[in-house]
Amino acid sequence: MPHDTPLISTIVGGIVLAFIFGAFAHRLRMPPLVGYLIAGVLVGPHTPGYVADQSLAPELAEIGVILLMFGVGLHFSVKDLLSVRGIAVPGAIVQIVFATLLGWGLGAFMGWSTGGSLVFGLALSVASTVVLLKALQERRLVETERGRIAVGWLIVEDLAMVLALVLIPAAASIGGEGHAPVEPLSAGLNRLFGLDLGIGGMIAMTLVKVALFVALMLVFGRKLIPWTMHRIAHTGSRELFRLGVLAIALGVAFGAAKLFGVSLALGAFFAGMVLAESELSHRAAQESLPLRDAFAVLFFVSVGMLFDPNILIDKPLPILATIFIIVIGKSVAAFLIVLAFKKPLGTALTISASLGQIGEFSFILAAFGVELGLLPEEGRDLILAGAIISIILNPLLFFLCDRMRPLLDGAKREDVVADPAPAADAIAAQEEMPREDDEVHPTALSGHAILVGYGRVGSIVGQNLKSSATPFLVIEDSDKRIGELKAQGIETLSGNAVMRETLDLANLSGARSIAIAIPNAFEACRIIEQARSVNPSILIVARAHSDAEVDELKQYGADTVIMGEREIALGMVDRLAQVHHESVPYEDGHGPDTIMPTDDPPPERE
Repeated sequence: MPHDTPLISTIVGGIVLAFIFGAFAHRLRMPPLVGYLIAGVLVGPHTPGYVADQSLAPELAEIGVILLMFGVGLHFSVKDLLSVRGIAVPGAIVQIVFATLLGWGLGAFMGWSTGGSLVFGLALSVASTVVLLKALQERRLVETERGRIAVGWLIVEDLAMVLALVLIPAAASIGGEGHAPVEPLSAGLNRLFGLDLGIGGMIAMTLVKVALFVALMLVFGRKLIPWTMHRIAHTGSRELFRLGVLAIALGVAFGAAKLFGVSLALGAFFAGMVLAESELSHRAAQESLPLRDAFAVLFFVSVGMLFDPNILIDKPLPILATIFIIVIGKSVAAFLIVLAFKKPLGTALTISASLGQIGEFSFILAAFGVELGLLPEEGRDLILAGAIISIILNPLLFFLCDRMRPLLDGAKREDVVADPAPAADAIAAQEEMPREDDEVHPTALSGHAILVGYGRVGSIVGQNLKSSATPFLVIEDSDKRIGELKAQGIETLSGNAVMRETLDLANLSGARSIAIAIPNAFEACRIIEQARSVNPSILIVARAHSDAEVDELKQYGADTVIMGEREIALGMVDRLAQVHHESVPYEDGHGPDTIMPTDDPPPERE
């Protein structure tokens, strides 16, 4: 076996150091991604010691971006994308133009060429998909209106950057700057038919290729991909199903990039979006999750590897100006744009915080600009420094927006009250003010039950609580389910039950019981721990998938843990006993052919 194994050493070094420094960052109450970035700096060429392979790390990170965008597509249907086109398309375009002008101005001030300054401005205008999705997932906002607008906004930015990657060489060749390569399809037409398409033809060719890819995915892909996954699922092989999910995500992304010039991330997003229309989408998301998280970590490590810490000393003022454009300029522009579309204040704050950073497309543009001779290496270093610092500051930006929201809400209400208009006009003005679609308020219930999660298990528990007239509320993070629950008149809190603030809103201290119906045992343990510390006498019922999870949940304080597989087996035994031993029928209230698990398992049988 050869001793020179750069692929293995890069993966091992990146993941091990990311784990160590991510754990330290979490211990210091900082986002783990800060630790991942520091790990990348340590294995990069600008620090002493071990140096990871700089060509392999970005390619490994790209796999993480593909899987992450595929997962987002699984939860983002065509209907969701079209529902936010009215704000995502014009908003993203205006924000890109504004940020590009700010970056162009800074580049011109530093004496760069026009082409280099525009590349610099474009690189500062596009946010990181990975960072945005991590932030939205941590706050359970992906499936809310705010999350859909933010993801749709970034999809538009990605499309704009795909177009920019074609226009930059064309502009460089026309302006005489740099050494621009020729677009392959345009060169082929020119060679075969003597057609010189020019910059207008290149733009049209790019739009045609992107439109052709989207049309193929929506017409043929939405039939072929779900059909393929159903056929694989019918084989009964979990291994083949997992392999099929990865093959579709990676294969469609790679094919989109090679055949249509679409970004890998955008190709993976559409692959996931067409698969989302299948009932297997949830299973596909679960199967791709472990690899998605692992390779997403390598993305942050690869970013850290590119960073030269010396630039913080050599170029402090340009770095501050770059960070100002990314964190302040873009965020303020996005905030004002969203408010101009009469969206709620919370939505405007979330979008502005989400876009206050840059990432993967910025690195691609920076490398492309340097390769073409447009952007000086100093510009690339500023982009990398701005990316890393803005990524580190992004959680702080979310924190500040969360703190600003109550103050701004209060100022709006005071403006309405201070208006000397008649009372009827004041009421009408208040009604016209945008309201949060996912606003949460503390419950007035006491002595009630709290139900965490309203999926396949939680919905059965909830319907039984409702039919027995038991006062209860549901904590749920799916925007679709929240709408359905509210339509049924069931009190619902939007949020993550792991967060102490959400449990406080549910009046945990005054509740009699809490049923944790989510399948994630790690999060369930955190909820149980907090519930037991706040209300020692509360009844805690949880679910598990293995004996090890049962033991762990009970160690954290659960009173009763139901393991689904055991309850299914006991239900089947009861049904068989009715036929073979003429035992008393199992009473479940759902007819003779359906066995539903109860809170207390049937007695053990010999």
